[in-house]
Amino acid sequence: MDCGDVLMFCCRVIVLQNNMFEGVKAAKGPRGEALQHGQSGTLPHFLEEPVDAYIVKSNPIKLRCQARPALQIFFKCNGEWVHQSQHMSQEHTDLGTGLKIREVMINVSRQQVEDFHGPEDYWCLCVAWSHLGTSKSRKATVRIAYLRKNFEQDPQGTEVPLNGMIVLHCRPPEGVPVAEVEWLKNEEPLSFDDDGVNDSRGDHNLIISEARLSDSGNYTCVASNIVAKRRSATATVVVYVNGGWSSWTDWSPCNVRCGRGVQKRSRTCTNPAPLNGGAFCEGMSVQKSTCNTVCPVDGSWGEWSEWSLCSSECERQRSRECTAPEPKHGGRLCDGVALATDNCTGGLCTQNRKLLHDAKPQGEFLLGVESSSDVALYSGLAAGVVTVVLLIVAVTLYRRSQSEYGVDVIDSSALTGGFQSFSFKTSRQANPLLINSSLQPDLTVSRTYTSPMCFQDSIDKELMAERSLLDPLPDLKVKGEKTELHGAFTVSSGATERAEYHVMSHPQTFPRGLAPDYRGVAVGTTLGRRGKNLFAPQVSLTPSWPLHKATAVFGHAGGRLMVPNTGISLLVPHGGIAEDTTWEMYMSINQEDSSAVSEDGPEIFLSAAVMYGPPGLDLSCPIAMTIAHCAEVAADNWTIRLKRHIQDNKWEEVMSVDEESTSCYCLLEAQRCHVLLEHPGRYALVGEPLNQEAAKRLRLAVFGSPDTSNSLGFTLRVYCVDDTPHAFQEVAVGERSRGGRLLEEPKIMLFRGNTFSLQVSIQDVPQLLWSIKPFTTCQEFSFSQVWASNQRPLQCAFSLERYSHSSSQLSCKISIRQVTGEEQILQVYTSVVENEKGPVPFFTQSDCTITSQTGSRAFKIPLSIRQRISATFDTANANGKDWQLLAQKLHIDRNLCYFACQESPSSVILSLWEAQHQDSGDLDSLASALEEIGKVQNTSAKPNGPNRQNGMKE
Repeated sequence: MDCGDVLMFCCRVIVLQNNMFEGVKAAKGPRGEALQHGQSGTLPHFLEEPVDAYIVKSNPIKLRCQARPALQIFFKCNGEWVHQSQHMSQEHTDLGTGLKIREVMINVSRQQVEDFHGPEDYWCLCVAWSHLGTSKSRKATVRIAYLRKNFEQDPQGTEVPLNGMIVLHCRPPEGVPVAEVEWLKNEEPLSFDDDGVNDSRGDHNLIISEARLSDSGNYTCVASNIVAKRRSATATVVVYVNGGWSSWTDWSPCNVRCGRGVQKRSRTCTNPAPLNGGAFCEGMSVQKSTCNTVCPVDGSWGEWSEWSLCSSECERQRSRECTAPEPKHGGRLCDGVALATDNCTGGLCTQNRKLLHDAKPQGEFLLGVESSSDVALYSGLAAGVVTVVLLIVAVTLYRRSQSEYGVDVIDSSALTGGFQSFSFKTSRQANPLLINSSLQPDLTVSRTYTSPMCFQDSIDKELMAERSLLDPLPDLKVKGEKTELHGAFTVSSGATERAEYHVMSHPQTFPRGLAPDYRGVAVGTTLGRRGKNLFAPQVSLTPSWPLHKATAVFGHAGGRLMVPNTGISLLVPHGGIAEDTTWEMYMSINQEDSSAVSEDGPEIFLSAAVMYGPPGLDLSCPIAMTIAHCAEVAADNWTIRLKRHIQDNKWEEVMSVDEESTSCYCLLEAQRCHVLLEHPGRYALVGEPLNQEAAKRLRLAVFGSPDTSNSLGFTLRVYCVDDTPHAFQEVAVGERSRGGRLLEEPKIMLFRGNTFSLQVSIQDVPQLLWSIKPFTTCQEFSFSQVWASNQRPLQCAFSLERYSHSSSQLSCKISIRQVTGEEQILQVYTSVVENEKGPVPFFTQSDCTITSQTGSRAFKIPLSIRQRISATFDTANANGKDWQLLAQKLHIDRNLCYFACQESPSSVILSLWEAQHQDSGDLDSLASALEEIGKVQNTSAKPNGPNRQNGMKE
């Protein structure tokens, strides 16, 4: 090496020392370390620079820096070097360029930021060294994040007209970083993609350029950053509609027939009708105008003309005209005849040139001929009547001789004649002791009871033991034998025959330790015994929703168990319980949470959850349970399933209503579902909507009562509940306890699964007589609240106040509508003075308290006829008439494989029929089905008749 090379090397070392002088002060030996990494031809280039960060609560943040080529990297915060021990560094070589890449990271704590007091925010940067010099990164600020609690400006409620502009102001709380703002409408995020909805992001105001009715609701401004989320006060927006007049009607006719009168025309404030507190139309709704009507002139007869000469028919005539005066301008015509005819007298009239008395013998001869003709005519008619009667008798005898089933199966008179209490068919049997349906019944005599669901004690006390209506009934010939059938539904005046809970002496044994002295329990009470409570392990009572239940003791004769006023019943068939054995059975209704149906599916409860037991119940045939539901099943928009509760609020599927099954049978009707079950448990109907047209029925009702805290106040309560008796029973019980009265007959509304909400508004309140709290004229239920209400009533209230005690009448309308869906109007016209107007009854009949019936009185079909029908149809005969034909005629033609697995299919089919017709008490459908089977059998037997006769002739 010569002297020039040594000099060049020394100069480079001096330059490097000058550039690294500041760094050498803070870190020891960077120059010596740089010499060990070799030389590089570029300054350090930052691949990653520190970024701005926020400290949330007490969590430290990390600042990261990466450079290439770099001999060393150090952080400098707030102008001071960070100690080397606080650096976390790592190094690797770039395989593409061979240059060294160094990465350094430090932690910054909340305490460090709080302890810094400078003119600017806490900052840090990176300094990287290479052989040619140093490079600095960007400054990264570190701030402590926060969000104040109070909004600088909350949105304010407002009322705007339809198509007006809605502006809601919102200034979020101070925060670091600056909070982001979103809007909620009725607790759901508001979409700004809708037409006319704008969000001014600069000042966070919500602007709706053209207000619609659906824009009414509760709006909330929500501010949030990385620290917290704050909610503003709720602003209620009401979009109202001012009323507009409709077109005038045509002028009415003049109110007088003659002279000066008045005619009028009218218009209504319905174009549009005022809504949500909008102004009523200004001006007159009726216009009147004077009118003049030409008076009508009634006609009157003129004088009679002279009598005409006698005619050849020995008659004379005279006439008159309606011309004194003639009828004009709609006047009445003359009363009477215009032409009068009279017989000639006094020998003035001749016939065939002879006097009238000379023709008399000829008349007598004609009368004699006519008399002889009448005798022949009447004789022919008598012979015809006798012939018809003989033919009817012959046909009847022939049909009975060809019948294979017996009169108790085919002839419907065996059913309709003996077991319908007030609707007897006199054409089928001429029993003079039966009540004629056209006459008014005498309530002092005994009568039969046909509805097993409920009857009052007062009716039971009136029933007499007189048997003149039922005894003797016509004898029923069955295969050559005579059997006398007595009414299966007669309720005697004896104490043990009362169709209610009663004390029974049971000499049999009770399964699972049930004592024979169990009594029936009224609705709303619990079992009072010292032993184990059968309801304890399965049922939990909730104070807000009382548990409905019923219990009764059943034996071999079977019976029916009902939860009053809920549409829920249970039928235990005759013979289902073994002889010499009794079971105390119970049935209860539980309130379920709709979220428990399916964890992630769209299923909802369509009925109450019904449980029957006890768990160890052992029956030889299925029971029939009837459950009321609220689904609209007219169209195929649902998949409805029967589910059973297992444990831990879990439900398992038993069967789909539309599928075949051998373990269960479901017969779905418009408002009820009849289920054949073999295993006790808790069951419910759930539905899965297939499309947005799926709908469930809602029952709408409005109740009212005076405000107890304000003598001038009156409260209207509007209920929207699932259309089942059980759900409405909850409303009725609550309103009865608070003294409310039903102001309008409840109405039914279809609520569709289209995700639109339900709006309830009050309209046409007389503004001069009544006032209502502002912003309460329109209230809204979200879709999920209504769709998944699960028998729970939804209620909204309108508080009104009259200006004077003299205003005792209230008239208004309650509009209940689903957005873009159906609407119902409840018309309210009531007296607000307490006790001035009697309460409207909650039900069409008195509340039912009877919960059970045992033995024959629980069934429509008498036991003897039921047994004969089962014996006839359980086995196929020569003509193929078996239980499948019986099911077909009773319109039970689905899932027949279930009945095929039963020991007596016909008996199970009849149990299902009993459950279907438990309310009507009418045996016509069964009688008609048996009559049709008889006609089919007679038709199939007719072709063999002539052959048989020909054989006899030969």
